[in-house]
Amino acid sequence: MRPITLKLCFAALWLGFAAPAVAATVPCGGDFGAWLDGFKQEAAAQEVSQRTIQSALAGVTYDPGIIARDHAQGVFRQSFEQFSGRMVPPRLARGARLLQQSGPIFSRIEQQFGVPGAVIVAIWGLETDFGANSGKFPTIRSLASLAYDCRRPEKFRGELLAALRIVDRGDMNPSDMRGAWAGEIGQTQFLPSSYLKYAVDYDGNGHRDLIHSVPDVLASTANYLKGYGWQRGQPWGEGTANFQVLLQWNASQVYTKTVAYFAQQLAAGQ
Repeated sequence: MRPITLKLCFAALWLGFAAPAVAATVPCGGDFGAWLDGFKQEAAAQEVSQRTIQSALAGVTYDPGIIARDHAQGVFRQSFEQFSGRMVPPRLARGARLLQQSGPIFSRIEQQFGVPGAVIVAIWGLETDFGANSGKFPTIRSLASLAYDCRRPEKFRGELLAALRIVDRGDMNPSDMRGAWAGEIGQTQFLPSSYLKYAVDYDGNGHRDLIHSVPDVLASTANYLKGYGWQRGQPWGEGTANFQVLLQWNASQVYTKTVAYFAQQLAAGQ
């Protein structure tokens, strides 16, 4: 299974850590144009600039395909042995090479954030095949469609507002904001609310770019884990405090055990 497809299995779990709800001035459903106009008013009231509102939301249309994907999500039923056995071995050699090739940056990241490179590489590999499959869905359109739908409108209104704020602060252009169908962005798949809170400019170019900048991607992933209480120098296997931190990345036990196992294999090979 390609990592971008994998997100379909875990999106519902990951979205449990979405942005705070945004109160609706126009209810979900009904006329999409009227709903969008209402959201534009909300965004303006939340001090998003008119330039961003127009550039990001002008011409946005409803995508029923996104809603079909959201409503069709099933329960992930693979065991840890099945899932890790399929996902880790094909990525282990490349992960080890990347960990070695970027040794200095991983050392700097671990010194600053406390998170070992092996853990970051494991997440990077499982999420998007080390950036190869970050997703092609237009993020603004996906989030607008999900926010308009009546299944989880409050969560996605908050994520759509966060996406506009990413544009507003100059990190990304709306046209460049593409990712997974449920709105995750970048090489380790941040929801916009997490992007706002944890993304860091690690290459020093003045932008937090989790799509194109590998240093930004790696450091931001470490910053996310640090933000949830990662303990420097401590193990991350099942039953540890750091394993609980990894569950904040994805609430699935199978997925998190696979991240921990992948990272342990990488660390053992160093």
